[in-house]
Amino acid sequence: MEMTAAQRLILSNQYTLMAQMDPQNAEKYRRLQTIVERGYALQLRELDKDFGELSEDLCRQVVDFMEMYHALQESHRMLEDHSRCECDVDARRLQFWGFDAATEAHLMHYVRFLTESEGLYPQFDKSLHHFNSQTPMLEKYQRMLKTWRNCPRQYHLSGSEICKIIGA
Repeated sequence: MEMTAAQRLILSNQYTLMAQMDPQNAEKYRRLQTIVERGYALQLRELDKDFGELSEDLCRQVVDFMEMYHALQESHRMLEDHSRCECDVDARRLQFWGFDAATEAHLMHYVRFLTESEGLYPQFDKSLHHFNSQTPMLEKYQRMLKTWRNCPRQYHLSGSEICKIIGA
């Protein structure tokens, strides 16, 4: 992370204030203040992880994943005879689990932002893991989304379509 001297001074002052306002984390803020003031380039990279960036396309894709799960859940609920589904569709397979905190943290945090700050998808169960799937999910969701988009009635899925999507 490249910063001018003025930016480093401003950030250093912010860490001083944060240490005073949040005594429980004061040591953390003092450490960060030292890194910023002295310009330790290797440790400055730690700050990058706090300032992520998601492209508009990736944001839209995450919203599409969540919309797909909404459609899956509603379609499954509307099926009068769940036995029409060729595979055994357990309600847990229709739950949106989120993303892996270790490898997809930026996506997991975006889902949390959408559900908490934006109030979207209140029907999604946050579960104990709060949208941390604990396994990488991006590629799986992308396969599922491709299959879902090929369905003629995306919000009135048949049992076999549900099975195809979750099995993608």
